[in-house]
Amino acid sequence: MTTPKYFAHPSAIIDSPCNIGENSKIWHFVHICENATIGNNCILGQNVMIGSNITIGNNVKIQNNVSVYEGIVIEDDVFLGPSCVLTNISNPRSQIVRRNLYENILIKKGATIGANATITPNVTIGKYAFVAAGAVVTKDIPDYAYFVGVPAKHYGWMSRHGHMLDFNEKFAECPESKWRYSISENVVKCDSYDEEKELPIPNKKAQFNYHYYKK
Repeated sequence: MTTPKYFAHPSAIIDSPCNIGENSKIWHFVHICENATIGNNCILGQNVMIGSNITIGNNVKIQNNVSVYEGIVIEDDVFLGPSCVLTNISNPRSQIVRRNLYENILIKKGATIGANATITPNVTIGKYAFVAAGAVVTKDIPDYAYFVGVPAKHYGWMSRHGHMLDFNEKFAECPESKWRYSISENVVKCDSYDEEKELPIPNKKAQFNYHYYKK
């Protein structure tokens, strides 16, 4: 018998077949349904449900009480906050079966969904976008955008390290990493480092909290 290269708490239920990557951690009362694929170095917190045929990228952190239903795609480095909600049917009715009509949500690389936020169907969350806690997202969110409220509205831009970007005309600097970002026609790019590459080791560990850099 081959020893799994991931950790699963004894209370977790993992249906077969599933593909779970190396060094991933699956905690209390998690249920992973058949044909799900979970990448390397992922963390699934207590009471998480991963539906059938779901694909989750590498280094994804899913906090407690989150369900990922069919039709949802989660790319690398995504953070899903506690009790956030991802939906896959716009007009659910108990009497009407729509199992063959699941709608899609795409959460791109590095995006954050805050605690108790709700994402409605047919929405794409851009790379490194940031959805605030409790927000209700009903439309696509651009890369690096910061959305807040009910319904969620564009409040500003966030760096890859999770800090507000204060653009002086076309450029801004992340207060933590000191990396430069540019904006053109409402599209934000990181000029200092390849957006697709893994963070360098020195940039992975924060030294100060969010409020320190707001002083």
